[in-house]
Amino acid sequence: MSLTLGSEAPDFELPSSELEDGRPGKKIKLSDFRGKKHVVLAFYPLDFSPVCSGEMSCFKDDFAGFDKLDAQVLGISIDSVWTHLAFAKAQGLSFPLLADFHPKGAVATQFGLYHADKGITARATVIVDKSGKIAFVQDHGFGTPRDDKALLAALEALG
Repeated sequence: MSLTLGSEAPDFELPSSELEDGRPGKKIKLSDFRGKKHVVLAFYPLDFSPVCSGEMSCFKDDFAGFDKLDAQVLGISIDSVWTHLAFAKAQGLSFPLLADFHPKGAVATQFGLYHADKGITARATVIVDKSGKIAFVQDHGFGTPRDDKALLAALEALG
């Protein structure tokens, strides 16, 4: 699927690093944010890999800016909820990491961001506005960290 600016974002529900009854796996659904917050979908290849570790920390460092612009950050990779929980704790992350674990890469595939030949998700950002429309898409490439300043500027433009 090719993402088009202004088109409806595919809805999904995935288990997360967030706890429910003392265990990770609380379900998060994209459409639950509709009318409430913009959503920054931060697709990334793997927890604990060098580039991913650094850039997820950047979201932590710039979290106040995302919050001020009424945006919810959601990290998405093919790792399990348990790996996500360990990664979130190790990085000090306060936003949910979603497990596109089984079927592997199903949500990333909906967004055209799953690399089946590599078995991992692209490093890409999709911003979904409050109305559920795709407002920003950028594939950053595997070895290149995303630029939070560009993401914050895109959110600021949404108003």
